[in-house]
Amino acid sequence: MARIFYSVMGEGRGHATRARAIIEGLRVEHEVSVFTHGHAYDLLQPVFDDTNVELRSIPGLGWEYGGSKRVDYARTLMRGLRFLLRLPRHRTQLEKLIEREQPDLVVTDFEPLLPRAALRCGVPFLSLNHQHFLVVNDFSHLPGWLRRRAAAMVPFVKAFYSGQLQTIVSSFFAGRLLPGCDDVLQIGVLLRPELLAARPEHGSHLVAYIRRFATPRVMQSLKACGREVRVYGMGEQPADGNLVFRPISERGFIEDLATCEALVSTAGNQLVGEALFLGKPVFAMPEPDNFEQYINAHYLAGLGTGEWSEMQHVSPGRVKSFLGRVDELRGRIVRARFNGNIPALKAIRRQLGRIHNNRVVTA
Repeated sequence: MARIFYSVMGEGRGHATRARAIIEGLRVEHEVSVFTHGHAYDLLQPVFDDTNVELRSIPGLGWEYGGSKRVDYARTLMRGLRFLLRLPRHRTQLEKLIEREQPDLVVTDFEPLLPRAALRCGVPFLSLNHQHFLVVNDFSHLPGWLRRRAAAMVPFVKAFYSGQLQTIVSSFFAGRLLPGCDDVLQIGVLLRPELLAARPEHGSHLVAYIRRFATPRVMQSLKACGREVRVYGMGEQPADGNLVFRPISERGFIEDLATCEALVSTAGNQLVGEALFLGKPVFAMPEPDNFEQYINAHYLAGLGTGEWSEMQHVSPGRVKSFLGRVDELRGRIVRARFNGNIPALKAIRRQLGRIHNNRVVTA
């Protein structure tokens, strides 16, 4: 049994969902402590309460949104600068914890404090996230504006940490790697136990996950699609024709997703990958100003397993055209390709084995 520290970026649900899938596999064999904040802490706390997993709160970064519900990059930058000023103090606290508890390995999902502390203490760490696709993938086939946005973000992604034993990238797509990145491991999305246990069926309803980015144009297009649409992310409210608004419920969402005809959602990597694993074509609408989701949308279309549109261009005709191609799109989905759990756990076990062997040799 090894002692593993696992740190998780706290912004959004994707990081927490991804980390939980791996932590569930690790905690059967090892002692695991999880370090996170924000949304991820709120999501993971009830999951691991009264288990052998210890959840610890740490400071963290996150997006700031403006009144128009778009990412406010100026406010996000100011939040980041405040975090940067306090980083040495936060890192020192974690260094003391590492020296006291002596973890064998650190795994990080795009969280900057714990891997920095681990590196200074001589503890090996792995990077397991989606964001490093920006660093390792060749985007020469994408539109110029996306290539420029991705290139501008590379220094920021690299600045989170360096010195990892291995970079593992979890995505619903496997892009062409840049020269020098041949040792990077690209795997599918990481799937929580409830999703793995779901039994997909081809129903007639749609699932829509939109959150705060829903616009009247999007809602009108869904209302005109001629199918029941089970809407998540907008809170529980009275039905509006064929639109049925569901409350937040992990179980309910997975059941609806597993039995739907297709998913209509923003273009987050985790949810798109989960839908494809369940054999559901995706109509994606990237969040405004979220260039990562635009990249995801291009890869989705390239796989031939979905379509995408900017929210301001969504129309009843676009949605109905997508629905007319659902059978064709579904036929291209190879479900097993989107499950990254097994290769991720194998990679962690392999590194733990190397660490153990090195200790035996040097003892």
